[in-house]
Amino acid sequence: MRTNLDFSPLFRSSIGFERMLNALEAAGRAETIDNWPPYDIIKTGEDDYRIAMAVAGFSQAELAITQEQNVLVISGQKANGEDVQYLHRGISGRSFQRRFELADHVKVIDAGLANGLLTIDLKREIPEEMKPRQIAIGTDGAMPKTETKRIEAGEQAA
Repeated sequence: MRTNLDFSPLFRSSIGFERMLNALEAAGRAETIDNWPPYDIIKTGEDDYRIAMAVAGFSQAELAITQEQNVLVISGQKANGEDVQYLHRGISGRSFQRRFELADHVKVIDAGLANGLLTIDLKREIPEEMKPRQIAIGTDGAMPKTETKRIEAGEQAA
């Protein structure tokens, strides 16, 4: 049994979480689950990840990897023109498209194809201005003195 969740109350009461709520909604309405081609997602370091996808039978020219904002799309399209008569076909050659939602600041670093395994290396690179920074605390003597205005009871402020 599948229950659809309604996130509209969260949209009304939260600010800045639209991407996360949209991702949750998209995951909830996922179309038919296709488990081909099989893949692994591996965490190789603190901010490093790898996607390993089994794409046996596909050449480098038949595969495409694109990153559109925070979505990584991996697709494969077999070249037509092979006039082969199969007695048994166990290696799938069907076209596919696999989409991965990426977190903010995750970028594709490298991709390679070896022995029927497509590997894509990803890295989260947080911009310098978003990294935590240490703030120095000054003493009273280091702060410039500013003169405060005093408003008398009889005077009105402009």
